[in-house]
Amino acid sequence: MQPGLWKIIKKEISVWRVGVLPGIVVIGLVIIAHFSGSMQSLEWLAFDSLLRLRPEEPIDERIVLVGINEDDIRSQKDYLTDSSISDRDLAALLWKLHVCKPRVIGLDIYRDLAVNPGHPELVAAFKNIKNLIAIEKVLPKQIAAPPGLLPEQIAFADQITDGDGKLRRSLLAISTSQGYKLSLSLRLAEAYLTHEDITLKNGIADRTTIKLGNTVLPRFFANEGYVQTDAATVQILLNFRSGRERFRTISLNDIKSDKFNSDWVRDRIVIIGITSPSRKDFVTTSKQLTKGRVYGAEIQAHAVSQLVSAVLDDRPLLDTWEDGWEYLWIFAWGFLGIAIARLTKSPLANLIVVGITSASLVVTSYLLLTWGWWVPVIPTILVLAVNGIELTALYQCDKVLRSGLKARQDVIERTFETIHNGPLQSLAKVLKLVRSQELPIKELLPELEKELDKLNHELRGIYEFLQREPPTQDSSLYLGNTLVLNLQDPLHEILYQVYSYTLARDFPCFRTIKIKIRSFGPIDERCLSIEQKQGLCRFLEEALCNVGKHATGVTRLEVACFSSEGWYTLSIIDDGLGINSSREGRGTQQFRNLARQLKGKFQRVPLSSRGTICELSWPVGKFWFGNK
Repeated sequence: MQPGLWKIIKKEISVWRVGVLPGIVVIGLVIIAHFSGSMQSLEWLAFDSLLRLRPEEPIDERIVLVGINEDDIRSQKDYLTDSSISDRDLAALLWKLHVCKPRVIGLDIYRDLAVNPGHPELVAAFKNIKNLIAIEKVLPKQIAAPPGLLPEQIAFADQITDGDGKLRRSLLAISTSQGYKLSLSLRLAEAYLTHEDITLKNGIADRTTIKLGNTVLPRFFANEGYVQTDAATVQILLNFRSGRERFRTISLNDIKSDKFNSDWVRDRIVIIGITSPSRKDFVTTSKQLTKGRVYGAEIQAHAVSQLVSAVLDDRPLLDTWEDGWEYLWIFAWGFLGIAIARLTKSPLANLIVVGITSASLVVTSYLLLTWGWWVPVIPTILVLAVNGIELTALYQCDKVLRSGLKARQDVIERTFETIHNGPLQSLAKVLKLVRSQELPIKELLPELEKELDKLNHELRGIYEFLQREPPTQDSSLYLGNTLVLNLQDPLHEILYQVYSYTLARDFPCFRTIKIKIRSFGPIDERCLSIEQKQGLCRFLEEALCNVGKHATGVTRLEVACFSSEGWYTLSIIDDGLGINSSREGRGTQQFRNLARQLKGKFQRVPLSSRGTICELSWPVGKFWFGNK
C-alpha cells in the first residue's frame, strides 16, 4: 500500500472515530428500548399505517358473507330479546344455502343451547349437512359446540387482541384438555382446498408448524414484531385484505326473499354471522386497516381468505425476521446515519439527505411488507435521524477544531519559511563571516555591523507585513520590505519576480556568475492551490539562495520552468562546487512534502563534472480533491 494512501486512510479513521462511538451508543440504546417494548405502540401504528397504504385488492369471490343484521332480527315474528334468530329460521337458512351447493358453510354463531321454536329441525340440519362447520369457544370461558356434529365439523372462533385492544393475529390451533383444536378459519380453508387436492399437514422440522399443501404457514413466535407476547398457541399475523369491499355480503332477508344469485354461493365458502350492533359480535381493529370495528364473521372471512389466497394465488403471508436480523437491520441504518453525518457538508444538505434516506427507509419497509416481511420501522428511523442529524454537530465541531489546528500549523510553516529565506539567510552569512576568520578584525566589524543592520531591517519588515496581512490570509508572498507578491497572478510571472529579487540579494557566490539563463513558460494552474503556488515560489527562492551561499566558483546558472511528456518541471542548474553533506536540512524536508502534495517528485543531485541540479516536477492537468 502506498504511504500516501495509508496516510489518507489513517486520517479518515481518526475522523470517523469521532462519530462512530457515540453513534453506536445511540444504536445500542435504541435496540435496548426496542427489546424492552418501549416502542411497541409506535411499531403497531407504523405496521397498521403501512398496511393501509397497500393498493386496493379485488373482492375475494371465493368467500360469501351471510350477515344477520338488525333488520333481519327485528323482522322475525318470533323475535326474542335474548337471541338473534330462532333455531327454525337458522335451520331454514342452512338448508337453503345447502341447496346452492357451496363447498363449505361456516356457522359463526354459538348454538350450545336450544332457541325454540325449531330446535329438532336445527339438530337434524346439523346431522345431515356434512359440509357444515360450527363453532365453540375454548378461551377463556368455554362454550360448547352445537349438538349432532362430528369432531371435524367443530372449530373454535376465539381471537387474541394485542395490548392496545386491536386484533392483528389469527389463532390457528390450540392444545386444550379436550385435545388439539383447530380454528374456524383453518377448518374452512382445509375444506375448501380439499377439492383442489390440497391437504392440511404438519411441518417436518417443527411439528407444530402447519402446512397447506406445499405452503408453510409462518408461525408467530414471542418477540417477533412484539415484546414478550404469549405465543403458546399456534397463530399467524393477520393479513387483512385491502380495499373498501373485501367480500360479497348477503343479508338473511335477501336469502329468505330469494334476492340473490345462487351462483354467488355455488362452490364458495359461506360464512354465517351476526352483523347487528345490538349483538356486539365484533372485534376492534385499527382504523388504518379496516372500519375500526369488524364483525366476527368478517374477521373469519379475512382469516380464511389469507390462507386460501396464499395457497392458490401466492398472496404473501406476513412473517417477521429473527431477533438477530432485526438488530442487524437497525444497526445498518444507524451506521448509515453516522455516514451521512460524516459526509454531508452543511446543515441544509444534511437535513435533505436524512429526509430522503428516511423516505427510502419507509419505502423499503413498505415494499418488504407487501412481500410479506414486517421489519422494525420506528427504531430504524430513530437511529437514522438521531445519528444523521445530531452527529453532524459533533463532526462539524471536530472539523472546526482540526481546521484551527491546521491553520495554526500553516501559519507556523509560512512564518518559518518567510524567516528561513530572509533573516536566517542573513544570519547564516554573519556566522560564516565570523567562522571563516578570513578578514582582519578591523574589516570584520564593519561588515558584521552592515549584515546585522540588514538582519534587523528584515525582521522588522516581516513584523510589519504580518501586521498588514495576517498569515491566515495566504494570498500574498512576502519577499522583502519593498516586495510583496500577489499569488493570484499567473505563476510564471510570480516565479520571474522571485528569481529577479533573489538574484539581487547580496550572496557571495552570485558575484561570480557570468551567464544567467532563465525561462518561465505559462503553467496550467487549475490544479494548483494558493498554498501550492506559494510552495513553488519558496522552492525557487530557497534553491537560488543555496546557489548564492554554497556554489563556490559558479559561473553559469540556468533556471527554467517547462512542460515535457505530461510533467511540469521547475529546474535550477549551476556549475559551482556546492556542498557535500548527507544531512537533510529543513528546506529539503519541505520540498519533499511539497512534491507529495503535488503528486510529483523532487531531486537535488550533483552533476558528473561539477555543479548541482535541483528539480521539482508534478503532473500536467491533473486535479486532486482538496487542493482548492
